[in-house]
Amino acid sequence: MNKSIIKYTVTSPLLLLACIAVLLTSCGSGSKGDSGDDDKAVNAQVAVTVTSVNDSSMVEYTTLNAQSSFQQKNYIKSNTNGYIQKVNTQIGHFVNKGETVFTVKTKEAQSIGNSVNILDTTFKFSGVNRITAPEHGYITQLNHQVGDYVQDGEQLAVISDRGSFAFIMQLPYEMENTVKLNQDVQLTLPDGEKIDGRIASFMPTVDTAAQTQGVVIKINSDKQIPENLVAKARLIRSSKQNTASLPKSAILTNETQTEFWVMKLINPTTAIKVPVKKGIEVGDRVEILSPKFSPQDKIVATGNYGLADTAKVKIVQ
Repeated sequence: MNKSIIKYTVTSPLLLLACIAVLLTSCGSGSKGDSGDDDKAVNAQVAVTVTSVNDSSMVEYTTLNAQSSFQQKNYIKSNTNGYIQKVNTQIGHFVNKGETVFTVKTKEAQSIGNSVNILDTTFKFSGVNRITAPEHGYITQLNHQVGDYVQDGEQLAVISDRGSFAFIMQLPYEMENTVKLNQDVQLTLPDGEKIDGRIASFMPTVDTAAQTQGVVIKINSDKQIPENLVAKARLIRSSKQNTASLPKSAILTNETQTEFWVMKLINPTTAIKVPVKKGIEVGDRVEILSPKFSPQDKIVATGNYGLADTAKVKIVQ
């Protein structure tokens, strides 16, 4: 009994020391592994491509709708009471100034004309009035046909004045300073055809709801274009000469797009975050207003998304 107790007392410290040694070895091994993983994480490099600032001219365009319209319409009216005997036109036909469009036989001629001629054959009484076009243009409305009775001054047709044809562009009033009289404008029709025009005048009123002002664009074309056709007008909104720019892919932003930055290389393997102020955007280029980069500065173009403020990178082609 006493021998057993003595043996337990002697061997227990040895067992305890052995267990402690095993635990220390395990902990040391684990710490070394974790340290290796941390070193790998720190030394990990993100593959990126780089670019540099480019000084060039940038032109920002905007596209607005412009609707075709005849600004001047002329009305053909009857000059007597009577019956329409002949109509010499149709809707869509072009008529010249002074061309006979209608013939109207007076009510009196219709009732007594033949009797007068029978009584006196030398008296040439017809009672037929010719009604002519007051201006050149296209017939866009016909109100009467042969046989209709019309009164003096009654509207017979509408002529859209060819010389008044124009496109009316709706310009947001905040852009009013970007458009000047006689400025060249390119119009693109729905079929893709492009027509040159110029700013002829400004409407004196602004649309209450949209706050847009009508701008009259005269075109340099003999092409017959229907009324109410919607074309696209391309305008220069702003232009910059010899301004610094970067590819869009190089510009990073926050979720609310209130802050912008780029990743600039400070050495071949390290990129840092540099806040920037951007200007106009044209195609895939963005103007950089500040800071001023030198042509030798390398900016990360791709692979920059999600990088920390200071990141290890590896430049690839």
